[in-house]
Amino acid sequence: MADVGISMDGRAPIADIPAQAKAAEEGGASTLWIACHLYLRDPITMAALALGATKRIKIALMAMSPYSTHPVFIAMAAASLEEMYPGRVILCLGAGAPADLKAAGIASPQPLVTIGEAVKICRSLFAGETTEFHGKVFNVSGRRLANGARTIPIVIAASRAKMLQLAGRESDGVLISAATSPPFVQACLAQAASARPFRKVGLVYTRIGATEREGIDSIRRPIGFVLRGAHHAENIRLGGATLDQAALAQAYASESWSEVDRLVSDDVVRRHAACGTPDQVKARIEEYRAFGLDEVVLGGLDDARSIATALDVVNP
Repeated sequence: MADVGISMDGRAPIADIPAQAKAAEEGGASTLWIACHLYLRDPITMAALALGATKRIKIALMAMSPYSTHPVFIAMAAASLEEMYPGRVILCLGAGAPADLKAAGIASPQPLVTIGEAVKICRSLFAGETTEFHGKVFNVSGRRLANGARTIPIVIAASRAKMLQLAGRESDGVLISAATSPPFVQACLAQAASARPFRKVGLVYTRIGATEREGIDSIRRPIGFVLRGAHHAENIRLGGATLDQAALAQAYASESWSEVDRLVSDDVVRRHAACGTPDQVKARIEEYRAFGLDEVVLGGLDDARSIATALDVVNP
């Protein structure tokens, strides 16, 4: 049976993080996946608060981008958290959302090279080595972390073939993005196959209501926020929905919420989330589990009560 994790996306008030973390731990979640979205709340601060409020649950710094944060600083942050909370920290690297990077004036060329070099730099620093790395994108010379050697698994967030293959070759696991349809998850796992011990994680937006309508309506905008990205075209195609991504991106940019709600139809939500009544959500999560995920991460849950309710429904 796949583990169940919880995702925190940085939209909830920072003061709510300890209560959410406790609800996740008490509900049996294996990991808190703490998102790094530009312009939302800082994941390193969130991670420190979550770790301090709990005793056992692991945290993953989710999709730290070497475009917005240098790999040395990423390694410093993860190693410092792991020094205080040994064995409870995971590092997830990813390119980041293209639209958010663009909004910050950050270019993101050569993603395969950039992520691959970031993995190598972080591995060397976590090993306690004096790092000498001279790549196409990054150069790190003659320094090591003050924390000493730290045991921190590295996972790559991936949704395209070559990045999935890189994850299978170079990392300890793969995280498949939120708002992915079950057929897309299946396709990604086939491309990320690894001969080494390798953890397969899928992030599924989840919302439970008394009726299916309550679940759909409350998750519509978070789903659209993810699916607006052009890199989700194949995900949408395999899922079978019809969605005008360019129009959706424009609607978010202009904060035209009625247009967002129109574009992200009920059919889109049904194909890209686990939402509705408890029985509907449980059945949908089992559909994702059936593809061989080691961990299903429930996303879109924005308070301690909804986290506790979802874990009670999904955990056997």
